[in-house]
Amino acid sequence: MPCFADDLRRFGPESAARVTREEARAYCAGLTAAHYENFSVVTHLTPPHLIPAFQAVYAFCRWSDDLGDEVGDRSRATELLSWWRGELRAMFEGEPAHPVMVALRGVVEEFSIPIDPFEALISAFEQDQVVTDYDSYEQLLDYCTRSADPVGRLVLYLGRAHTPENRALSDATCTALQLANFWQDVSRDLDLDRVYLPREDRERFGYPDEHLRAKRFTPGFARLLAFEVDRARALFRVGAPLAGRMPGRLAIDVELFTRGGLAILDRIEAQGFDVFRRRPTVGKAAKLGLLFRSILARSLRSGAGRDRPDPGIRRKDPAAVAAGPAEGRR
Repeated sequence: MPCFADDLRRFGPESAARVTREEARAYCAGLTAAHYENFSVVTHLTPPHLIPAFQAVYAFCRWSDDLGDEVGDRSRATELLSWWRGELRAMFEGEPAHPVMVALRGVVEEFSIPIDPFEALISAFEQDQVVTDYDSYEQLLDYCTRSADPVGRLVLYLGRAHTPENRALSDATCTALQLANFWQDVSRDLDLDRVYLPREDRERFGYPDEHLRAKRFTPGFARLLAFEVDRARALFRVGAPLAGRMPGRLAIDVELFTRGGLAILDRIEAQGFDVFRRRPTVGKAAKLGLLFRSILARSLRSGAGRDRPDPGIRRKDPAAVAAGPAEGRR
């Protein structure tokens, strides 16, 4: 795993380093390959002509995230995120300097991507410096509209599939992925003094702050996390038709992210919702199985109509999602 502090010294606000477009692309490719994610951002199924674009977008997201999380001082992180926004705006004005922005410049021009999703992501990481606990699920969803949904919208631009209908499906999928990551990383986020489990839900299931801070697993916590896992699953079902609306092999990538998010939720449930004892992950063999099922589902849909849902991912009425999951797990 590369050290972000080294990259910050090389290319941060005090750096005078300049790179060519080819060097910038190579930097983004290396950054993408070096970082662990639940599922790879770029796979052998990603259309070759889109790989540099995906790597540049990922590198932007990676730097934004690391500026918010890896600096170790919230005031300094806020300053650096403000600098990063300045680098972004300079890039959109045709004067990129940072390697990520040099690589990204051609991408935003080729795919007519506006500045909004990039600025929304920076805004979310700025919020992380001042908001460390969420009172309600609605507040958490609002955060996801900036921390997660812009990523899906960027993918839609790269796939030339950015329509209002696809955007709505993408937002549901990306929010679900963000929630799955939150429930997977309750313990890790506590170490960063961040709590994404809404306070209203913690109180509803009788899980007090002192138990959370002590990472104490209780029946109340199990019921709480089961409730949140159900919410995330419901959003995945709403967004599932998106894969059938994406062009070419991008459909498999999108399907794989949905299946991967659902697999994480399944892992959480399989270990009895105790995410303090062990962080739930999806192993290599399971990832291969998910990839095979995604390819198979895509093949079946190609023969039966693009918008036909995979029988393994049940669709759910958005009205039912708004109402929340069944109460039987209280």
